[in-house]
Amino acid sequence: MRSSRSSARRYVNPAYYLKRPKRLALLFIVFVFGTLFVWDRQTLVHEHEEVLYKLNEEVIRLQNLIEEFETGQGVKGKENVSGEGINASKKMDVFDDPIDNLRREKVKDAMIHAWSSYERYAWGHDELQPQSKNGVDSFGGLGATLIDSLDTLYIMGLDEQFQRAREWIANSLDFNKNYDASVFETTIRVVGGLLSAYDLSGDEVFLEKAKDIADRLLPAWNTPSGIPYNVINLAHGNPHNPGWTRGDSILADSGTEQLEFIALSQRTGDPKYQQKVENVILELNKTFPSDGLLPIYINPHSGMRSHSTITFGAMGDSFYEYLLKVWIQGNKTAAVKHYREMWETSMKGLLSLVRRTTPSSFAYLCEKIGSSLIDKMDELACFAPGMIALGSTGFGPEESKKFLSLAEELAWTCYNFYQSTPTKLAGENYFFNSGQDMSVGTSWNILRPETVESLFYLWRLTGNKTYQEWGWNIFQAFEKNSRVESGYVGLKDVNTGIKDNMMQSFFLAETLKYLYLLFSPRSVIPLDEWVFNTEAHPIKIITRQDHVEKQGQSNGQHKPEFKSRARKEGRFGN
Repeated sequence: MRSSRSSARRYVNPAYYLKRPKRLALLFIVFVFGTLFVWDRQTLVHEHEEVLYKLNEEVIRLQNLIEEFETGQGVKGKENVSGEGINASKKMDVFDDPIDNLRREKVKDAMIHAWSSYERYAWGHDELQPQSKNGVDSFGGLGATLIDSLDTLYIMGLDEQFQRAREWIANSLDFNKNYDASVFETTIRVVGGLLSAYDLSGDEVFLEKAKDIADRLLPAWNTPSGIPYNVINLAHGNPHNPGWTRGDSILADSGTEQLEFIALSQRTGDPKYQQKVENVILELNKTFPSDGLLPIYINPHSGMRSHSTITFGAMGDSFYEYLLKVWIQGNKTAAVKHYREMWETSMKGLLSLVRRTTPSSFAYLCEKIGSSLIDKMDELACFAPGMIALGSTGFGPEESKKFLSLAEELAWTCYNFYQSTPTKLAGENYFFNSGQDMSVGTSWNILRPETVESLFYLWRLTGNKTYQEWGWNIFQAFEKNSRVESGYVGLKDVNTGIKDNMMQSFFLAETLKYLYLLFSPRSVIPLDEWVFNTEAHPIKIITRQDHVEKQGQSNGQHKPEFKSRARKEGRFGN
C-alpha cells in the first residue's frame, strides 16, 4: 500500500515532469485543450443569455405597444387597491430567473418579518425598537415607518398589510402636532410616501393627506431669499433653523423637496407647492459655481453660501440627486432643461473629487473645504454610483461611457466598504491612507440603503448580474447580523457585531425595496415611467411642457394615468 502511494505521489511532483519533457508537453497540451473547452462552454452560455435577454426586451416592448394601443382605445383606469385588475403574469418578464425568484421571495420574507414586528410592537409610532419591543416617535408621531412602508407593501403584493396601513392613515393619522419637524425628513418620508401610494393605487386618501402635511410645511419657504428654513412646528407653523447651524440652512435639506412638491402641484392643480421649491433652484442658479459644487451651509436671508464642507455625503448628497431626478420627472423636456444643465456642471466638479487608493486603486469621492481635499467618504455617498449611471445616458457616447465606467468603479468601492469588515456590513464612513486602501471611521451600521440602491440602478442599466450577486451578499449579511426575533437592528460596531436597538424606517422603505427590485424583472417599476425620490418612493413621470403656473391656471389638476402594472407584480410566486 505504501509503495502504491509513493508511486502516485510522483505524478504530482514537478521534478518528475522536468526529467521527462515529452510527458510535460503532453500535460501542457491537455491543459490547453481543457481550458479552451471550458472557455468555449462559458462563451456559449453567455451568448445564450444575451439572446434570451434581447428576446425578453423585445417581448416587453411589444407588450408595452399593445398596452398603449389598448389605452388609446379606452382601456384605462386607476389601479384598484384591492389588487383586482390585469394579471401579473402578463406583465412579468418572460424569462424570470428561478434564482432571482427565490431571492426575491427571501427579501419579501424579510419585509414580512420587519413589518409584522412593527405592527405587533410599534403600530402607529414612527419606529420600532426591536430589542426592547416598543415604539418610539422619532419624527413627532407621524407613523413614519407605516407611511414609509406603503409602497414597499404595495409593490410586493402584501395586500392585507397595505389595507391595514391605509385604514390607519384614513382614520388615525393626525398632523396637527406641537412638534418641530424636519422639513426635509417629513417631505421625503411622509409627503413622498403618501404621493407614491397615491400614484400606485389611485386612492384619494393618500393625496389628501399629502396635501395636508405639505400645507403645514409651506411657511418654511417664507424667507427673503426663498431658501427654506429647515425646521417648522407642525401645529403653529413657526419655521427656524437648528441652533447648531448658526442660523444657516443645510444644502440637502433645502434642495431635496422639488420632486415631491412638483408632483403635488401636478396632482392637485395648485401651483403654490411647485413655485416654492423651484424658486430655491432659481436662486441657487443665479450664482451657481463653474464646478457646480456647493458648500453644505447657505444663509436663508441673503442666499449667500458659507465657507463650509463640499461633499456628496451627509448634508450635501441629495441636492445633486434631485437636479437629475427633476429632469427625469419632467420627462426631460425644455421646461426642466436647466436642472440637467446644473447637474452636468456638478458632475464636472465631482470628477475633481475622485481619487484612488493604493495599492488596490479603489476610486472614491473626497470631501473638500476651501481648496483642501479630505480623504474621507460617507456610506451615504454610495448613492452616487447609481445617480451617475442613471444620468450617464443623457450624455454623448464618449461622456456616457466615461461616467458609466466611473459609476462602476465607485460601486466596487462601496461594495468593498461591506466586504472589508468582519460582519460584511459597512461602517458609516471610511478614510483612505496611502498604502492602506480603506479603513472604517465611524463604525456603526444603521441598515442604510445607498449601496444596494446603486447596485439596483447598475443592474437595471447594464444587465450585469454581478451587481445582483453583490446585493445578495449584502442581504445575507443583514440576515446574519441584523435580524432578531422582533425585527431588524443596526450594529453599534461593524467590527464586533454588537447590536443597537432601532429598526430605521428607511430599512423598509429603501433597503428592502431596492433589494426586492434588484431581483425583480425590469417591468416592475420601469425607469422610463417612474422616478424614485431620495427615500426610494417611486413617483410617476409626467411630461412637463410648461411651468405648472400655466398648467394650474388653464388645465386644472393633472393626475397621472394609472396603468394596471405595478400592483400585482409583487405576486410572482402565486
